[in-house]
Amino acid sequence: MTAITNWDAVPAFTSEEEEADYWKEHRLDLRLMDAAVVAGAESTDSITVTLRMDPRMLSRIKRLARSRYLNYQSMVKQWLSERMEQELRDKSLR
Repeated sequence: MTAITNWDAVPAFTSEEEEADYWKEHRLDLRLMDAAVVAGAESTDSITVTLRMDPRMLSRIKRLARSRYLNYQSMVKQWLSERMEQELRDKSLR
């Protein structure tokens, strides 16, 4: 598996399938991920939110995050952000 040490090395994808195939063979270097987390934390304020969920679902989320070398909370925030952007795009197209 190839470690990505610079964001410029990640290509622009034309489809989710192409992106999925890329990430099967590549991973982000831990230093790059840490720098992104620190930069994100410094740039915005945040509040704590409590969610109740099925323990099995949380275990699956954590397992998936580990396989991607991510913190599960960061991955969930990324999912929420991506979905919010998609909803806003879809709404503007109507």
